[in-house]
Amino acid sequence: MGIVVDTLSFAGRVVVVTGAGRGIGRAHALLLASRGASVVVADLGAHVDGSGVDGDDPAADVVAEIRAAGGQAVGSRADVSAEHGAAKIIGTAIDTFGRLDAVVNNAGIVHTGHFDEIDIEEYQRNLDVHFFGSLYLCRAAWPHLIASGSGRVVNTISAAMLGNPLMAHYGSSKGAVFALTRNLAIEGAEHGILVNALAPGAGTRMAENSADSLSQEVLAYLRTQLLPEHVAPVAAYLTHPACKVTGEVFNAAGGAVSRMAVVNTAGIHDPALTIETVAERFDEVMALTPEAQPAVVAVPEPHTT
Repeated sequence: MGIVVDTLSFAGRVVVVTGAGRGIGRAHALLLASRGASVVVADLGAHVDGSGVDGDDPAADVVAEIRAAGGQAVGSRADVSAEHGAAKIIGTAIDTFGRLDAVVNNAGIVHTGHFDEIDIEEYQRNLDVHFFGSLYLCRAAWPHLIASGSGRVVNTISAAMLGNPLMAHYGSSKGAVFALTRNLAIEGAEHGILVNALAPGAGTRMAENSADSLSQEVLAYLRTQLLPEHVAPVAAYLTHPACKVTGEVFNAAGGAVSRMAVVNTAGIHDPALTIETVAERFDEVMALTPEAQPAVVAVPEPHTT
């Protein structure tokens, strides 16, 4: 049985959520605002494949929705994939609310295709939005997250980084975000900044645009059972001071939440290692025994005076 906790309030906290005009990002923004956070709703309003910008302003729509419910929010249509755009988003938070406590890097694009048929420009575009977008926003936010004293970063990755049909470009860019998460967790620990990642699953425009890589049964399940609202509580918790872990990845879909862990097996040790030894003892190298331990980033103990 889990520990019973009081209702978590986000009053006084300022959170930036990118890609917050639709889908999962919108659910993040609405939930955070409903719990008292002041939210910067950042969304360029781009096509789901990143090829251009739609004519609507989804960020403004979500801001209006939050304000109508009595919450605090401001919109931004800056482009997170450009360094100056990310800086503008963070500037909006500081100019409007005077501080920044957390960022949720949720902006993303997706387009399926075979590894050897996707243009190199598509690989770069995925890196620009997913990796550099997360990097630029964190760089611009970093001094403010240090000043917060309880800064939090939530990056969005994907199970596609572990392999998914027709997604080499998308999955590899998400793998870069995973590596960024682990390294920023180390960098941020001494400042009280905790950095984690979320691998969400929900029936959104992104999922629909990757339909070529999914079965009809999976798509039907996504549309009816995996809602953005199932993902938002995990992201919100990771932005709260009550969260005490860093460098971790969490799967969230349809109300299910689990930890994705990188483990090191006990393996073998032989100073006289040969090719044949590796071949003969490969089962030992692969074995997930009780000694296999997850690779974690330690959170320093608070300093005492």
